Amino acid sequence: MKETEKVRDVEVDGAKERIKKKREKEKKEERLEEIVVECPLCGSRKLIQDYKRAELVCEDCGFVLDDNIIDPGPEWRAFDHDQRMGRSRTGPPATYTIHDKGLSTMIDWIDKDSYGKAISSQDKAQLYRLRKWQRRIRVNDATERNLAFALSELDRMASALSLPRDVREASALAYRRAVEKNLIRGRSIEGVATAALYAGCRECGVPRTLNEIAAVARVSRKEIGRTYRFIARELSLNFMPISPTAYVSRFCSALKLSGAVETKALETIQRAKEKELTSGKGPTGVAAAAIYIASIVCGEKRTQREVADVVGVTEVTIRNRYKEIAKEFGIEIIL
Repeated sequence: MKETEKVRDVEVDGAKERIKKKREKEKKEERLEEIVVECPLCGSRKLIQDYKRAELVCEDCGFVLDDNIIDPGPEWRAFDHDQRMGRSRTGPPATYTIHDKGLSTMIDWIDKDSYGKAISSQDKAQLYRLRKWQRRIRVNDATERNLAFALSELDRMASALSLPRDVREASALAYRRAVEKNLIRGRSIEGVATAALYAGCRECGVPRTLNEIAAVARVSRKEIGRTYRFIARELSLNFMPISPTAYVSRFCSALKLSGAVETKALETIQRAKEKELTSGKGPTGVAAAAIYIASIVCGEKRTQREVADVVGVTEVTIRNRYKEIAKEFGIEIIL
């Protein structure tokens, strides 16, 4: 009887010890989750994950937050795209730019099996039927058909404007939110998709003017602006006004101006901001005037017509903006 009680006591003590260790481990994980957000010493959020030493280090003060981090990357190496695709054991990541987020099966048009061998003529007919029905079952209802058409249109415009992947993802997410809130009813799919693309550009800090987007869209500039204001209000999209400096680099590159002109234009815009000359003015007009002034000052003069054609504003706008800036700073421009 006593031996049974002793065994029972040992089991109870072992269970208590396991529970205690489990709680300590959970507390440690919670503590690590708290400190990986920012450095507890200096409060910096610039953290470096050194997988070679398995350490999480603060970039500013050098404090080691964790010395046992796990490398989530693959355990193999690849030196080219084909080798990477051959060794990877997972598919591409989920994306908002495809109506089913890229999670469905795709049957490629290359008539070869997994070993690279050609498929026989008898199996080609069956594979063709499988491919046809696969395309059909990917789109189940009207909402998915709407998304499939709109996202393909959005991808077409983003490709024409050479927009990066993050802009496309943000635009697709904005369009999905509009569909969820039933903001598409009574409006064209192209108009809402174009407005979502403009919202994605604003969100990601890749400014494109309405004229540039309207040039590749199938709707008018007026409809794009009206639809964008509507979805921005309904989806609570609060973006900061676009700064004229965001356009300078791209416009200078299109005008084939040097870095000295770009630097001078940025300085001119900064001084104009300090004097509050940019308040209530269109950012493209201010950027065009600053580039025009900088090109003359640096000896790489471009005419008002050349600048206006690249920027997408009128010559009158450029004249009005540069006269205001030149008068305030006492810049004499000999035309």
